[in-house]
Amino acid sequence: ALVFERQLRWRPWYAAWLAFPLVWAYVAIFILDNFGLAAGTSVVFLSATTLWTSRVFWRYHRRTSSSAATFLALILALWALHHLDYPILRARGAWNPWGYFVDALFVLATGVGILMLVLEEFRQGLVTLSALSGDLRRGVGQDSLDALLQRPLGLRGVRGAGLFRGSPTGPVLVRGSGLCESWVGSGPPARVTSLVATVVRSGQSELEGDPRSDPLGPPFVAAIALGEVGGSSMVLAVAGDVAAAFAVLDQSILSAVGAQIGSGLRQVELDRALEQRSRDLERLSVRMIQQHEEQRRRIARELHDETAQVFSALKLQLGVLKETAPEALGARFDHLVELVDVGSRSIRSVTEGLRPAVLDDLGLVPALRALVADFQEWSGLAVELDLPEAGLCGLTTAGELAMFRAVQEGLSNVARHAQARQVRVGLTLLDDRLRLTIADDGVGIPADELGRVGGPGRSGLFGMRERIEAERGSVAVRPVPGGGLAVVVELPTGPTP
Repeated sequence: ALVFERQLRWRPWYAAWLAFPLVWAYVAIFILDNFGLAAGTSVVFLSATTLWTSRVFWRYHRRTSSSAATFLALILALWALHHLDYPILRARGAWNPWGYFVDALFVLATGVGILMLVLEEFRQGLVTLSALSGDLRRGVGQDSLDALLQRPLGLRGVRGAGLFRGSPTGPVLVRGSGLCESWVGSGPPARVTSLVATVVRSGQSELEGDPRSDPLGPPFVAAIALGEVGGSSMVLAVAGDVAAAFAVLDQSILSAVGAQIGSGLRQVELDRALEQRSRDLERLSVRMIQQHEEQRRRIARELHDETAQVFSALKLQLGVLKETAPEALGARFDHLVELVDVGSRSIRSVTEGLRPAVLDDLGLVPALRALVADFQEWSGLAVELDLPEAGLCGLTTAGELAMFRAVQEGLSNVARHAQARQVRVGLTLLDDRLRLTIADDGVGIPADELGRVGGPGRSGLFGMRERIEAERGSVAVRPVPGGGLAVVVELPTGPTP
């Protein structure tokens, strides 16, 4: 009754079994004159019923490995044998009163076995709760839905689990495990579809089954309502040979478990949406950086090819005019030529800032040497440069540009904020990555503010981090012993996947 009370359906022929003991008692007492026939037949009926009950618990043990069911099966089998001695011994007074004491012991043992079964089923119910309401977040390399569907397979007697999504045309199996995995192609049994559809409409969890109702399908199915997930009603169907894992859980507990699982699935959906949005933003950021560099390259090329040529032509024309102009205007022409030279140098400086030609022509190391030389000239700071003599292999063109911009931004930050006297720029080629270190001996940053360095509020370092992370690299800001700050940039030297 404990295990099957929620599945047992009344059948008309049950009435015959319930009436049989009363009818036979009347026949044995008032109609039969032979005591041996009346008592012997009654004992055989009683022993057969007890032995059949023992067989039921033994079959339950074979399905679930229940120790309580094993104990009950053994006690009932011995009790069935003990019934047979009634017409032989006790009816003749040879077994009094010990036979009644043995009966009392069997009654007590049966009560203990049922108590053990009750405790076992409640323990299994707790295992069910723990299995179904666990954390749904994905482990490393494991999908959350797969994790959800794999947990019930460890429960007693469970053969499969399936996740259904409600639709106007009926429940749709999203994913299955175990027995339910075969339903993905062929479709679930009709009674499972009907049960899930009922749960989708009512929103209430249901437990249904009969060991003899469908020989081809699972005897028992628990359909747990999960609520609305992604705009559709979701139902978790768990199929098994016995109802032990769910019969002990009442409707309110199943509903609470379903609500918790549904909440976990909704959280997973939100996490996936957030992760997808983050990937989209990351791709957009990389694309914006690429477009920004393309625009800088185009502007630098136009300034170099057009504006610089205009200044050169203007200088030539001024030289021609100076030769034909009066000597008194010579000083003015010289001043105009000087202004043209200043404009040309300014254009050249802007062009180099936008897109350094030496980086495209000679590579990263010569470009960094030129950049540091210019920085020392206009900032007045001493720079210790530690660069490899040989060229850098394995770094992509985009990686070289990201490293160049990192040094450019790092030196600019030192000149503006660090109040430093000396700067060290080092480039180290490791096994599978390139490490750039920009360290100064300036005022540094308080320890409680280091975590905010490189955030959106600091556009320079934030842009550096965006560029480097777009190339699968990393940026770290660390204090320097004795004062100052170090920016450490690392980039992988392999090709971008």
